[in-house]
Amino acid sequence: MVKIIIWTIVVVTVLGLLLALVLYLVAQKFKVEEDPRIDEVEKVMPGANCGGCGFAGCRAFAEAAVKAPNLDKNYCPVGGNDTMAKVAAILGFEVQAKAPLVAVVRCNGACEARPRVNEYDGFASCYVKSLLYTGDTGCSFGCLGCGDCVKECQFGALSMDPATGLPVVDQSKCTACGACVKACPKRIIELRPQGPRGMREFVSCVNKDKGAVAKKACANACIGCGICAKTCTHDAITVEGNLAYIDPAKCKLCRECEAMCPTGAIHGVNFPKPLDKDAVKARIADRKKKAAEAASASASLRDLPGPPEISDLRGGSVRANATAEAASAAPVIPSGSEESKKKEAKDE
Repeated sequence: MVKIIIWTIVVVTVLGLLLALVLYLVAQKFKVEEDPRIDEVEKVMPGANCGGCGFAGCRAFAEAAVKAPNLDKNYCPVGGNDTMAKVAAILGFEVQAKAPLVAVVRCNGACEARPRVNEYDGFASCYVKSLLYTGDTGCSFGCLGCGDCVKECQFGALSMDPATGLPVVDQSKCTACGACVKACPKRIIELRPQGPRGMREFVSCVNKDKGAVAKKACANACIGCGICAKTCTHDAITVEGNLAYIDPAKCKLCRECEAMCPTGAIHGVNFPKPLDKDAVKARIADRKKKAAEAASASASLRDLPGPPEISDLRGGSVRANATAEAASAAPVIPSGSEESKKKEAKDE
């Protein structure tokens, strides 16, 4: 009995050693060499694993960055320019600094501006709510108010305002990872450049209904009137599908569009002084007046009579002069020549 137990232990031990040796040899045979720079890049990453870079996590981003020929298509929004500079130093690449982004909520439909037309009594999720129907207000484009974006934010940069029922972004905490953008089923959250000293202008509405319908659903909606686009002297505003949009790359932060918007759909944030709409409108009116005066003066110059024709001054003498010039241009026949004699005979 003792011998059987001993032999069993010996056989199992030897078999285990043999299998371990086989596994080792197979692992060595089929092992994949990994670039050591991947670990170096991963160490300088923020470790948020938020997916804002477009990859599953920081490790996946590091692998993609090492394999890429350059860093033009790879960017970590959480780490920003500082992290990308470290990654570029490890990989020997050059990287250009990008303007920091921030999440912007493009919905201005507060409770008093967008009254409820029904009461939702289901699971508190914007995604679930959007699957069931358009929402509990007359606007089918606006915020659903269940806070899916707040739940998805890993950095505590979003919160729901109980007074307005809308999400509020804390710029100091926002990393522009884009998780809130993906979580919103209505696509009312957009990543935009922070702007100089955090100042920026944007249309806080995504409603594409016609003006009357949008205005009836929400008092603060963009009605697509185009006044902002006509006012802007920098060609920064376009109106498509009954909705205005401000191009942050062209906007000069003059705030004229904000002052002229009849519904208050255009918002300016982080400006040092409050907007004086009367002063801005007066400036616009003065500019239009000067432009009209300049156009009128230019038209008056075009309507002035031109210089008089030569024939008006000299009358019939023009023809006489022309005859004299034609005669002087005729060839001269020397006297005494055969041609001269023939001409004299003909005249007689």
